[in-house]
Formats: sequence, C-alpha cells, structure tokens
Amino acid sequence: MRNFIQPGNSLAIAVPYATGVSSGQGVLVGALFGVAAVDGVQNAMIEAATQGVFDLTKEPALAIGAGTRVFWDNTNRRITTTATGNFQVGIATQAALAADATVRVWLNRVPPAGS
Repeated sequence: MRNFIQPGNSLAIAVPYATGVSSGQGVLVGALFGVAAVDGVQNAMIEAATQGVFDLTKEPALAIGAGTRVFWDNTNRRITTTATGNFQVGIATQAALAADATVRVWLNRVPPAGS
C-alpha cells in the first residue's frame, strides 16, 4: 500500500502548554490526545502515545470504578469522570480509590452513551 504512513501508535505533536510537558503526562492538541513519551517545552515537537494503557494523574479525592469512561480536564491536566467541558480519552481499567493519585486508563475514544 503506497499511501501507508505509520501505524499511529504514537504521533509527533507540538506541546501546547506554556509550562511544557513531562514524560508520562497527558497532552491534548485539538481533538488529539496522547501521553508524552519525553519531556518538552511549549511548541517543541515530541512523540505522544495515542494507544495503550497508562497510569495518569486523576482528580484528587475522586474514586473511579473499573470500566468507567474517563475524560481529560485540560485546564487542570488530569483525568476526571466529568464529561461536561472535558475531552473523552478512554476507560479506567482498574478501580482507583479517592486517595490514589493516578488511575489506569486504556486510551480509547469510545462513543458517548447511546451512540
């Protein structure tokens, strides 16, 4: 196939945040969400994983059940279960307690309920 570019497991993206990004943090560029493979300053081109399962920072004091749809709060740069105003990124693969700092997330753009 002559028009094949790459599998898309990771993509080069420009860091959108003024404070930069650290390896392992979520990054949202438009409608593209990934997990930074390396540290980068604002506007630097970095690789970001777009598929897989990752431990990501979550909203403090929020318990999340396994199988729950999760969203990226781009203002606070963390996972939440609040859909309104946030970007859906996947599904929690394990339960996270309110005291946990992270939640294990399978990156998967699942359709909204009822779709």
